[in-house]
Amino acid sequence: MEVTPPKSLWELYLGFLSIGARSFGGVLPWAHRVLVEERRWVAPNDFAEVVALCQFLPGPNIGNASVVLGRRWFGVRGAVVAFLGLMALPFVWVLALAVLYADWATDPAVRAVVTGIGIAGGGLFMGTALKLAKPLMGKPWGLGVAVACFGVVAIGRVSLFIALPVAVFCAWLISRQGKL
Repeated sequence: MEVTPPKSLWELYLGFLSIGARSFGGVLPWAHRVLVEERRWVAPNDFAEVVALCQFLPGPNIGNASVVLGRRWFGVRGAVVAFLGLMALPFVWVLALAVLYADWATDPAVRAVVTGIGIAGGGLFMGTALKLAKPLMGKPWGLGVAVACFGVVAIGRVSLFIALPVAVFCAWLISRQGKL
């Protein structure tokens, strides 16, 4: 896949604005679709690595990714522009929806819609997780670390504060041996 980063701050802003505008149900699926599949600004492996780094950092992972990628392409101005593009429309929509939801939160139909949105968001997240796992298919050790993390956190209920540093250390050891 040929990667072509954005050519201007305006293009960067519009790209992240389009992610924020469509990110109902979660930002990650839309970020992957826009950055990797539509605009081809980053390769799938690079996207997975940036998201992995940003998942480890405090704050929203795609918000962090917008800063990392914006900085990569245009320095500090790019980081600010990408983040503002990502957050502009969701900020306005959340304020408007908060006003409406405050009045109608007890309506059973509204509660049913909110539940349905949550379920759809979970499906979008699982679909994106499978896309992010594709680069690991040729790396059995990497897949093993990912499955172990899932098992420890989702099934074993171990805190991310414990699981992530241990996973990073294990992945570092494995990569030093040339198996990742």
